[in-house]
Amino acid sequence: MAYLSTSNSNVVAICSCVPKHIEKTADYTHISPEERELFAKTTGIIERRVADEDVACSDLCFSAAKHLIDKFNCAEEIDIVIFVSQSPDYILPATSILLQNRLGLKKDCIAFDINLGCSGYVYGLSVISNLLQSGQLKKGLLLVGDKSTISTTFTDKSTYPLFGDSGTATLIEHSKNKKDWHFNLQSDGSGKDAIIIEHGSCRTPFDKTLEDLAEIEPGISRAKKHLILNGMDVFNFALKEGAANILALYEKSQAKKEDTDYFVLHQANKLINESVRKKLKIDIEKVPYSIDVFGNTSSGSIPLTMCYKMEEVLKSKKLTLLLCGFGVGFSWGSALLETENVYTKLIEYDRA
Repeated sequence: MAYLSTSNSNVVAICSCVPKHIEKTADYTHISPEERELFAKTTGIIERRVADEDVACSDLCFSAAKHLIDKFNCAEEIDIVIFVSQSPDYILPATSILLQNRLGLKKDCIAFDINLGCSGYVYGLSVISNLLQSGQLKKGLLLVGDKSTISTTFTDKSTYPLFGDSGTATLIEHSKNKKDWHFNLQSDGSGKDAIIIEHGSCRTPFDKTLEDLAEIEPGISRAKKHLILNGMDVFNFALKEGAANILALYEKSQAKKEDTDYFVLHQANKLINESVRKKLKIDIEKVPYSIDVFGNTSSGSIPLTMCYKMEEVLKSKKLTLLLCGFGVGFSWGSALLETENVYTKLIEYDRA
């Protein structure tokens, strides 16, 4: 296991931004009513939020970050901006640097991107808390999200009804005398083909044929530029590695699973998450869900779930949380941390 712990970090606030446009599983006419009903039952997805064509993930993260900056009047205090996403604005420059400028942050600000999907929030927390723990840097913004719908097409039933879009911002500060945060981070590139966009970058560069639809099998037609998802491989990976990663973290950190107030899992799909929950023997009341109304929002799903389902309890109580993300890469990891009086807000994207 790749175990590490960090000290002196505190989550001040989390804001999540979702598009206003809603697409319902019941309206997905590419599959039969019976298939729609089965899909909703197994994945748990009733509806999801889809961004307009000209709205980027960075727009959603910008709105979330701007809300926190205005709320806490902290623009001049931000020393770090990390953008964790697989939906950058451009191949280059880094989206984090664009957001540093767009948010009106000082030039004496570290800004960089991390190219990760479903595990991105946990990995991002480990990186930003490492940078903050010495106290030389005081405050950081962790911006995490994806516009996954840009990589799917209506004619591919394996991906199109699964993903939603979101952008999140987490304000984290250096704070002495806080309990250490514990992480167990892992990766296995042999699983790359389970979730992949094969074409359009250096390995297989862009060409005009990337737009051409081809039938892969009945119900699945996609172009080379679209996401490929092998659901069974992902399910087997998540069930095997997710629970084991969490249990190993508890053992290494010498914490007790029974002392954890909530387990916030990446919202992969209901079947995967319920299988992990049951394998760990966790009470369902301790595992919040947001996938029913937002779909699988990739790297943004953990903070989005916290904003959607945990607003009151996060701001009013001291909590021990277990966060776990798993997916594309394969990449996965878990974090064990304590929070107290965290401000959360869920907002809809406003183009104005």
